[in-house]
Amino acid sequence: MKVINTEIEDVKIVEPVLFGDTRGYFFESWNREKYESADIGCNWVQDNESKSRFGVLRGLHYQAAPYTQAKLVRVIAGSVLDVAVDIRKGSPTFGRHVAVELSEENKRQLFVPRGFAHGFAVLSETVVFAYKCDNTYMPSHERGIAFDDPELGIDWRVSPGEWVLSDKDRNNPRFADAEYLEAEA
Repeated sequence: MKVINTEIEDVKIVEPVLFGDTRGYFFESWNREKYESADIGCNWVQDNESKSRFGVLRGLHYQAAPYTQAKLVRVIAGSVLDVAVDIRKGSPTFGRHVAVELSEENKRQLFVPRGFAHGFAVLSETVVFAYKCDNTYMPSHERGIAFDDPELGIDWRVSPGEWVLSDKDRNNPRFADAEYLEAEA
């Protein structure tokens, strides 16, 4: 696999090595030893999958301590613009984001460490989106940030008239009013 550093330290793009022939393809979507050697070592405890249609925008989501989560995200079918926003108080990249297209064609994964809000916008007709988490979902600690906050300056690559949002995501607080996380050592 190839690991690509992003503009924000610790957020990493992973490109797997595909083995293909006339039958199709094969690749390792996760290998503990290889990922740990690339500083993407987590004790994954939960796998999640969602299916969404074009224009669906999920996020920006995170969990408050002690239930913060790192995620390893990927697309099985379709494509998304995947976004990670640094919400670690005192971080030199606090308030900045990384946006990466993940698709069934490029097979890329994005490692989103603890201390980041995460979201994605569906760019294809439909998408099947899968991700690993290193902490369980805890509804009482779930938090969000307004995906369209001008302070964040995220270009979701979907026109506002085409957004499909949950009520929760439509009403998340602005970044300035969000509950930030402490940077982990």
